Amino acid sequence: MCNLYRLHQSAAEVAKVFDVAAAPGLNFSAEVYPGYPGLVVEGGAARVMHWGFPLVLTGKQGQKLKPKPVTNARDDKLHTAFWRDSFVHRRCLVPVSQWAEPRGAPRRMTRSWYGLPDANLFAVAGLWRPTAEWGDCYTLVMVDSSAQMAEVHDRMPVILHRADWPRWTGGAPAEAFGLCKTWTGALAADHTDQRWAG
Repeated sequence: MCNLYRLHQSAAEVAKVFDVAAAPGLNFSAEVYPGYPGLVVEGGAARVMHWGFPLVLTGKQGQKLKPKPVTNARDDKLHTAFWRDSFVHRRCLVPVSQWAEPRGAPRRMTRSWYGLPDANLFAVAGLWRPTAEWGDCYTLVMVDSSAQMAEVHDRMPVILHRADWPRWTGGAPAEAFGLCKTWTGALAADHTDQRWAG
C-alpha cells in the first residue's frame, strides 16, 4: 500500500484549488512518509496533521511499545472497530501530486510514482481523528488497484472526482462508501531507478 506520496503545491495553492482557507506558515512535508506532517482539507480549511493513525502494540512482557502509524485504511475494513468512527464522522480530502510504490526484487526495489496525466494536484479520500499520541492524524483510503499498476501493487488510493469531494466529506456513510472505487481513468507512471529505501 501507499507509504510515500508527494505534494508539490504550497498551502495557499491547495487552498485556492479546494476553495478553503489556509493559515499562513503551515509546515508540512513535500514528500510525505508515515508519521510525517501532511496537508489535509477538512472543515473548510487546509490543515496540517500527522500521517498515520497510531496503533499501540504490546511487548512480550506486556509493556506498551512505541506506536506505529497506520497510513492506509482498506475499503473492506472501513466498518471495523479501528476505522468505523472516523469513517462515519471524520472524512477528509488529502491533496496529492503523486504517490509511490516499490517495484522490483526484494532489497533492490525502486520507486515508481503514479499520478494523473492531466492534473498535478488531485484529492485522495481520507479519514482523520484526534489522538493522544500525535494530535490530529489522518490516513488514506485504499481500494483494489487499476490494471495500469497491478504489476506493482494490488491496492491504490481512492482518487475522487472533483464533483464527489462534497459527497465524500459531507454525505451519509453509505453514499461515501459508494465512492470507494478503483480509478478508471488513465494514470501517469514514472518508473525511476531511485532506491525505495536506503
